[in-house]
Amino acid sequence: MIIGIDFDGTCVTHDFPRIGKDIGAVPVLKELIKNGHKLILFTMRSDIENPKQTSKEILPVGGKYLTNAVNWFKENDIELYGVQTNPTQHLWTHSPKAYCDLYIDDAGLGIPTTISPLLSNRKYVDWAMVKCLLSDNRII
Repeated sequence: MIIGIDFDGTCVTHDFPRIGKDIGAVPVLKELIKNGHKLILFTMRSDIENPKQTSKEILPVGGKYLTNAVNWFKENDIELYGVQTNPTQHLWTHSPKAYCDLYIDDAGLGIPTTISPLLSNRKYVDWAMVKCLLSDNRII
């Protein structure tokens, strides 16, 4: 199965442009790979070279925000099948949307989320519940 994974609020708490805090995604993502699934990082992050907004937190040139997310996966020894795209999709479509069998995203309807005042003031994926859903559906 090919699984699209959002980053901010899904793998870590929301803290863009920084990398957020751990929310328990690593062991579940590793278990997905161990079970033969392929992960595609599917995020709004990009390596900004010329943003149109004026936020002082976002670097106008050289903001390596997507690279930082990819490095998070590398640092946690989680292999990515693709970044923002499905690497074999060009063989059968020109669509820019990355094809996945399943998407895990804090903005997804039905994805269990939680809020902890200690970690973030925004909702993020509840990986303990996601693990139960994946197990109940025989994905892991």
